Amino acid sequence: MTPRIEVPEALRRRHRQSAEGRHWLGKVPGYIDQALDQWALRLDLPPGGGPWHGHTGVVVPVLTADGLPAALKVAFPHDEALLEPLALELWGGSGAVRLLASDAVIGAILLERLDERRSLLQLPMEEAIPVWGAVMKELQIHPDARAEWRELPHIAATAERYSDELPQAWTELGEPFPRWLLEAALEVCHTRGAVGRRSSNDVLVHTDLHYENVLARRDGGSGYLAIDPQVQVGDAEFAVAPCLWNRIQDLPALDTEAALRRRASALSLAAGLDEDLAAAWAVLREVENALAYLSESLTHDAQRSLWVASTLAGRTLPGLPSAHELHRLY
Repeated sequence: MTPRIEVPEALRRRHRQSAEGRHWLGKVPGYIDQALDQWALRLDLPPGGGPWHGHTGVVVPVLTADGLPAALKVAFPHDEALLEPLALELWGGSGAVRLLASDAVIGAILLERLDERRSLLQLPMEEAIPVWGAVMKELQIHPDARAEWRELPHIAATAERYSDELPQAWTELGEPFPRWLLEAALEVCHTRGAVGRRSSNDVLVHTDLHYENVLARRDGGSGYLAIDPQVQVGDAEFAVAPCLWNRIQDLPALDTEAALRRRASALSLAAGLDEDLAAAWAVLREVENALAYLSESLTHDAQRSLWVASTLAGRTLPGLPSAHELHRLY
């Protein structure tokens, strides 16, 4: 008899605060059982081990009917999770983990299994950046006639929406940082919003491509692949930002601000991107993050976002913690 998979406690804490989350938590073990049955899978948990998890889903190591290692993921139903199988289908295993099967009704996808112990977090920055760039280049596919493209949101529309939402949030929160930084963020909204965007350069963008979301192939296989895509269509440069607000503590102690700007340039160069546009998108994304954190009273996270945004904009805000004292993400 197949043992019942229980949702990890950290994931339970995250989702049991809402009625929708509690409902989903109660359904997850049954969804896993259903997926195991319909795809003829066998659990492949290590002795005494449990499933993996992220912020929004549980991942169970399994074996297919042919004995091949795979990963079964059941995610809380939200926009990014619903779009994940569409994006993975479009990439077809090029640059991203391969999708083997999906069931939208229960929110389950079956993926090739990668090495969860080997992400870009484990590589020195001088090695991680070129690997990240190579993955990014593979992910930059242009829209075609496939139906999946019509379901995906556009970065330009996001920028257009931010042009209204960010000034309102800034005002409602009591103008928590200087106006010049807000205006620096809004500049990219005005130039890259729906009216001015370069549709010929649109690509499929993994908008959460931080170091922990790039995993090595298993069993010594060469290469790395992206996982957990949150996707939009638009400027590839939009993808650089998560690699700037993560691993800040790896920056050198001297002239940390210049080192962050050099990292942004190195990431852009490795992926064949426009350095100035990547920095501009990162300023916008971190200003939006800062306002979202402040609205939830997450002061330490907001400080990190403001440090990155203002540093990339050319004038690090006074009064913030030093780079190595900022709240760590990855």
